[in-house]
Amino acid sequence: MIDIITQTWSWWFSGALIAGIMFFLLYFGQSFGFSSNLRTICAASGLGKKVKFFDFNWKSQIWNLVFLVGAIIGGFLAKHYLSTDAPVQISQATITDLNQLGFAAPASLQPAELFSMEAVFSLKGFLVLALGGLMVGFGSRYAGGCTSGHAISGLSDLQVPSLIAVIGFFAGGLIMTFLIFPLIF
Repeated sequence: MIDIITQTWSWWFSGALIAGIMFFLLYFGQSFGFSSNLRTICAASGLGKKVKFFDFNWKSQIWNLVFLVGAIIGGFLAKHYLSTDAPVQISQATITDLNQLGFAAPASLQPAELFSMEAVFSLKGFLVLALGGLMVGFGSRYAGGCTSGHAISGLSDLQVPSLIAVIGFFAGGLIMTFLIFPLIF
């Protein structure tokens, strides 16, 4: 069984699982999104008494908090008990592009120049991560949800605002990749 779990699975299997979960959520009138958990956590901690935005029935969102905790536990279990020591396979074109920006070929999933402890505690690394985190937090709040909420749940519900948000996510990703990222590095 462990051999089946630790091998690389096809993309269509994940897609089928996501589709199944979406049909299940739509059937029960729920929507999916991770950024809404922050609002639920704030409401559960009592901030609804001080801030109107957090004043709602957070108990109706307990299922989403369970999903969040499950994702965290699942990530931990996958990293510590189900991962292999197989090297990350990155295309030569990506390695060439990273080298042009001053990054070595990553030995893990992320480049060490961005995500190592040395990078985090450098001024540039800290600013990149802090500003990136603030922009993601502000963007998900301004867009009314995160990428998973809009792209998976919103598009499944055929919501036009989610389509606009997803187009914005892709446009922002392209601008960051080809214009801003080369300027920073």
